[in-house]
Amino acid sequence: MLHKRRCLLICAILFIAWNILLIFFLMGRSSRYKDQKYNDVMTELMELVDKFEEEFESQNKILFEIERHRSLLGERKRNGTAVKWKPIVKKQRSVVIPILVIACNRVTVKRCLDKLLEYRPSAEHFPIIVSQDCGHAETANVIASYGSKVTHIKQPDLLDIPVPPAHRKFQGYYKISRHYRWALNQVFHTFSYSTVIVVEDDLEVAPDFFEYFKALYPILKSDPTLWCVSAWNDNGREGYVDPGKSSLLYRTDFFPGLGWMLLKEVWLELEPKWPASFWDDWMRHPDQRKERSCIRPEISRTLTFGHKGVSLGQFYERYLRFIKLNTQFVPFTKTDLSYLEKKKYDEAFEKEVYSAPLVTVKELQSGRLSGPGPFRVQYSSAESFKVLAKNFGVMDDLKSGVPRTGYRAIVSFFSRGKRIYIAPPVGWTKYNPSWS
Repeated sequence: MLHKRRCLLICAILFIAWNILLIFFLMGRSSRYKDQKYNDVMTELMELVDKFEEEFESQNKILFEIERHRSLLGERKRNGTAVKWKPIVKKQRSVVIPILVIACNRVTVKRCLDKLLEYRPSAEHFPIIVSQDCGHAETANVIASYGSKVTHIKQPDLLDIPVPPAHRKFQGYYKISRHYRWALNQVFHTFSYSTVIVVEDDLEVAPDFFEYFKALYPILKSDPTLWCVSAWNDNGREGYVDPGKSSLLYRTDFFPGLGWMLLKEVWLELEPKWPASFWDDWMRHPDQRKERSCIRPEISRTLTFGHKGVSLGQFYERYLRFIKLNTQFVPFTKTDLSYLEKKKYDEAFEKEVYSAPLVTVKELQSGRLSGPGPFRVQYSSAESFKVLAKNFGVMDDLKSGVPRTGYRAIVSFFSRGKRIYIAPPVGWTKYNPSWS
């Protein structure tokens, strides 16, 4: 029956189309119609025929699917099998997420690239672009040795940048900022990618680095309250993270950097006002952040081995060299990450923090408190935060009032096997940018 209906429909459409063509052909032979009018009519006619064909194709596909399902239903009925309808799901193409490696004059970029290539699940979905500044020949040779495994681009402007006299010692920071701007423009405009993961040449990545970013891309894309995903935990030293919670992720108001993903639309917002220097601290200013957050892990998915650079090893010996790199592969793409949704996350996080017992540093350090926590210590000023942070050994600096790893001004870490929260009083509403 269905086959007959389809044949009838085909015949009807062909019959109508043929007769219309015949009528206008005969009309076109009449001297009453000029050539121009004839051409106009024929154009309209052809458009009408095209529409008939499109409609026919659409109806034909629908009839084909109905017939296929009817056939399947009849077969299952004959076999006595229960019928289960399955929706036809159109398979989505996986997004391409390039890795942008910012390089200069470190031949040790090899360590970074080797790990990226070792753990990369797909060259097609995770192309690697190495952007080199400085014109350092030995580093260029190292990058070139990878051949087609990476794309090597070179920042063309190697001249010194005019800077204020007081900033002459910061020339390196100005060049880094210039390089970032040029490299990100290459990724988004020349290569036309829609997102990117930025990695510095002194970073080593974890085995699940790619899995982590692949799982978090759709969350970043769909949540306007987020503006980046970072692989880094500023307080992620051995002993300061829960080794049993390698899958745990947080929202943070502090821009972490050191292996981070951003979208093209965010770059289009930032690029016109990109700073001449100190780009990372500029990112942490309220004018850029706009109350948006980043995602960061409990245990870092990157490790820095660059103890020398323009910052002259600031923080490296005291903090960064001890960062714990995750070694356990977490299948993030198969994990329910809906708890990171802002409303859900805020309610659960604040409940856990402010229902935790309020204790003193002395009580915590005495070892008399039983259980794994969590426990809460409180601060009310920049000075009191820094005192608490130094007592616990976590990073004590503030950027525009935001502590490192902080979310809603709360810093979460492990200490002596217990979960600790350094938190402001109940009722906190906003950061004070003057705190530094």
